[in-house]
Amino acid sequence: MAHIPERRSLGRRLKPYFAVFDGPLALILFLLLCTGLVTLSSAGHDFPGRLEGQMRNILVAFVIMWVAANVPPQTLLRLAVPVYTVGVALLIAVAVAGTVKKGARRWLHVGVDIQPSEIMKIAMPLMLAWYFQFKQGVVRWHSFIVAAVLLVIPVGLIARQPDLGTSLLVLAPGFYVIFLAGLSWKALIGLAAAAGASLPVVWSMMHDYQRERVMTLIDPTSDPLGKGFHIIQSTIAIGSGGVTGKGYMKGTQAYLEFIPERTTDFIFSVYSEEFGLVGNLVLLFLYLLLIGRGLMIAANAPNLFTRLLAGSITMSFFTYAFVNMGMVSGILPVVGVPLPFMSYGGTALFTLGLASGILMSIQRHRKLVQT
Repeated sequence: MAHIPERRSLGRRLKPYFAVFDGPLALILFLLLCTGLVTLSSAGHDFPGRLEGQMRNILVAFVIMWVAANVPPQTLLRLAVPVYTVGVALLIAVAVAGTVKKGARRWLHVGVDIQPSEIMKIAMPLMLAWYFQFKQGVVRWHSFIVAAVLLVIPVGLIARQPDLGTSLLVLAPGFYVIFLAGLSWKALIGLAAAAGASLPVVWSMMHDYQRERVMTLIDPTSDPLGKGFHIIQSTIAIGSGGVTGKGYMKGTQAYLEFIPERTTDFIFSVYSEEFGLVGNLVLLFLYLLLIGRGLMIAANAPNLFTRLLAGSITMSFFTYAFVNMGMVSGILPVVGVPLPFMSYGGTALFTLGLASGILMSIQRHRKLVQT
């Protein structure tokens, strides 16, 4: 009797393709993206095509995340040095022959304009995690000096463009790797003291517009219709939301167009005005779940490279959220950092999708090793 092959359901046929995703992490990202789309539909009511554009960005980010989740950590380890080297080379090319837009030299024209600094958001933690894995756990004081040099080179090149926001988002994951690799608290205190002592030098090296941002942070009312306008209107929106908010699509600050960049950097102001303190607590809870899940993946990672990489990526999510909420609330200078998985934009979302995929790859291959 001939064997009749069993017909598998569509779900069974598709299951292997989606098995690469970590369930809890994917659910948290889904909830954040949905929250972002709901807020964007209100914030971008007078920006035709903005919501549809973000949906396309999410689709591309999903594909990037899926591809990254299928890349084994061993492959990431081999790619670390080449990706970092190419990234630094492109940053040098930008400094020499980059395209200038709005007074900043951040782009390189290679048929299309690309922003090499975005590569370093992932290349930096990859490189430093590779370096400490290469040291095989034998870390001495000079190891941290080498790691610091590897970190300072791209951060300095990006800050010189100038791009303070991106340089911060490259500095943070690199610092997290160094800290998680065993940097002592004594060294941290020493670095903090050195940073404090160098503030006059840093201030003298800052561009005029960067100094103005700091002064605006201290007293936004000194120029309420100019430099302080962003912060004043943002804090009014956040405060006017009260406990429960004004309601979906009922935020007057957003609809009367007082909130600047309300679909990108200042989308948290729109969300706060419409959903209030309760909504903010829900959003903070989602970010805490995201960070908690990432740290759990890092704690269970099979080797030093994956632990450092997962921990650094997870804390980078924290940096994105903390800096964005801080700047729109008036407690940090405005540096152009988007709210992760909420703000409109393709480049940042693609980078976040890549980072999320790497976390899923680390979790998936840990399970494969155990089985």
